[in-house]
Amino acid sequence: MWNQVKTVLLLGMMSGLVLAVGFFFGGKTGLVFALVLSVLMNFGMFFWSHKLVLAMYRARPALKSEYPHIHRLVEEISRKVGLPKPALYIIPTETPNAFATGPSPKKAVVACTDGILKLLDDNELKGVLAHELSHIKNRDMLVSTIAATMAAVISTVARIAMFSGVSGDRDRGVHPLALLLLVIVTPIAALLIQLAISRSREYLADESAARTVRDSRGLASALSKLESGCKANPLRMGNPTTSSLFIVNPFTAKGLVSLFSTHPSTELRIARLNKLKF
Repeated sequence: MWNQVKTVLLLGMMSGLVLAVGFFFGGKTGLVFALVLSVLMNFGMFFWSHKLVLAMYRARPALKSEYPHIHRLVEEISRKVGLPKPALYIIPTETPNAFATGPSPKKAVVACTDGILKLLDDNELKGVLAHELSHIKNRDMLVSTIAATMAAVISTVARIAMFSGVSGDRDRGVHPLALLLLVIVTPIAALLIQLAISRSREYLADESAARTVRDSRGLASALSKLESGCKANPLRMGNPTTSSLFIVNPFTAKGLVSLFSTHPSTELRIARLNKLKF
């Protein structure tokens, strides 16, 4: 329940930041511009981003004759959570991972890499698939799309303001240093809120998955293996901006980059799972 409330609060903060940035840089006109841009970007990303992601990772449909065990597990979990069975795809990489995407439960997609199918046993894979179907059940694709789009709007408006000069803002009584500070700080604030939302939804999907299959040990074991597998064999294709889609971050994160994580630490996720009682 707390993760749901936390998401609403964070999205509210993000929305307020979008409107504040638009108003600060352009008054009422900037406010309207930020709103229109946010709506248009949300609409486009929500309905078409899953097709772009599948193409980016060269995913191919998982034929039932070729992958009967995945279809069996997904059918079983889908019945338990009351969802239509999502389309299943395979990503041709040895990096062990999986993700869910799609604009609605009826058009949802679950993709697994070749690597995860080789690494995990059926109980662990069941936990992972339950995690991904929990994302679908909890409408996390919609939540993450909205958060990512609003962050993009804030960054876009800030860049426009930076390149448009500060003379007009000086005439409006806005100090150039204040403008410069806002241009730098607001995109960072938007990113941090977006990442906090992503981490909150991962915790929620972990808990929902464990309760669905009435077992937290399979998912906990899978997370440990996936963390080690991704460190040993990080993803070489795609784009790090899509890392929030995956059950664990498939890309290397070193130095300051690791501070801006889309996922909670695997150790914390496993610790939370181990505290669940059934």
